[in-house]
Amino acid sequence: MKISERELNRATLSRQLLLEREPLTVQDGVRRVVALQAQHPASPYLALWNRLAGFSAAELDAAFAGRSVVKATLMRITLHAVHAEDYPAFRSALQPTLYASRLGSRFAAAGLSPADADELVPELLDFARRPRTSAQMQAWAEERFGAEKKDGAWWGLKGYAPLHHAPTDAPWSFGHRPSFVAAPGGFTPTGRAVDPQALRTLILRYLAGFGPASVADVAQFAMVQRAPVRAALVSLGDAVEQLQGPDGGVLFDLPGASRPPAETPAPPRLMAMWDSVLLAYADRARVIPPDYRPWVIRRNGDVLPTLLVDGQVAGVWRPVDGGVEATAFHPLSPDTWDELAEEAQSLRTFLGDRDAAVYSRYHHWWAKLPEGEARML
Repeated sequence: MKISERELNRATLSRQLLLEREPLTVQDGVRRVVALQAQHPASPYLALWNRLAGFSAAELDAAFAGRSVVKATLMRITLHAVHAEDYPAFRSALQPTLYASRLGSRFAAAGLSPADADELVPELLDFARRPRTSAQMQAWAEERFGAEKKDGAWWGLKGYAPLHHAPTDAPWSFGHRPSFVAAPGGFTPTGRAVDPQALRTLILRYLAGFGPASVADVAQFAMVQRAPVRAALVSLGDAVEQLQGPDGGVLFDLPGASRPPAETPAPPRLMAMWDSVLLAYADRARVIPPDYRPWVIRRNGDVLPTLLVDGQVAGVWRPVDGGVEATAFHPLSPDTWDELAEEAQSLRTFLGDRDAAVYSRYHHWWAKLPEGEARML
């Protein structure tokens, strides 16, 4: 079976709850979309506002406080919010990646080895049974390794150890000075070995939320090497099926998964910074026109808040005094502008007194954007 570019786009939007806001709980919504990018404290909230009917920010506050949704270093070694029940498998699947990325470099420069890390993790988790600030964690490291080694030791361990971020501050549960708490249940993966079952679980969850997808897409999403991804897909047998992608390449998907017709309408959305739908693929053309990619994904890794029109990135938005400023990279119809204005009004209501100037620290990027049609919504 072959799938067209537009059908691939609609499948993605359907899995990511972007064809229609759905009446789900926060926990069910997070599970449906697999993982929410959480580098910026506001982004998981805006991601769910785009996807869930009647979503209240207080619901996600409560989920974070009750730890039914957790924030941690996961896919692509970045912060994500995931359902607590998904965390152990996701973290185990990423063990080789975190081992390689966090136990070299500054950690090794501090004179520490991976064996030291595996020995230290249980002690660190015992210390973090209750939330600890970064300063407290660094003090713990200094007590064991001395002042010269503490920074490198903590840099490696805070990404390698199974730690969650603990809620610290308004307006978005997490401030810019994180606190850490141990993952519950004595969960302490160590070593560099791939956990085949955990990787299969991650792949199946990824396909449910982002498929159809290629081996390269899965590897990009998780930052896992392609060889184990390919082996895991083969081992899944009839649990996955193969499609022919628009370029003739092989895509994998779950049998019976949602793949709406190409003509399915896709309403405009004002997407959060770093929204997962923009980053979960090696080939991001299913959502981002290639010419626009360097404008919205900056070289330093910042991913701007975007306008999604007919399922594709069409521009960017930012809050300014008096409203939401939207800049389109190509002409939009009057009806589309009207729909974006409705979304902007809803967004302003949602932000309320929490953070009307959300993402304002990134406004410097607007000076580097090409000319486009800018409107105050």
